[in-house]
Amino acid sequence: MTYETIRGRLDTRPFQPFRVVTSSGQAYEVRHPEMAFPTRTEMVIASPDRNGIPSRARLVSNLHITALEPIEAAPAS
Repeated sequence: MTYETIRGRLDTRPFQPFRVVTSSGQAYEVRHPEMAFPTRTEMVIASPDRNGIPSRARLVSNLHITALEPIEAAPAS
């Protein structure tokens, strides 16, 4: 996956949450554009806790990202 493709998905307005799928089959949800930071070679994906605060992060190589799949946004409360 290229930086430009990932950046384009993050910059889309209104933002559409998506799932990052890797070549190993792992998947990570990006529900807010500030929860992901792409570079030319890798992407940092933050995982929020129950309060929505980033509690951990994953580093994923862009070479291993096989798909960016749209996911439904969380229902408004």
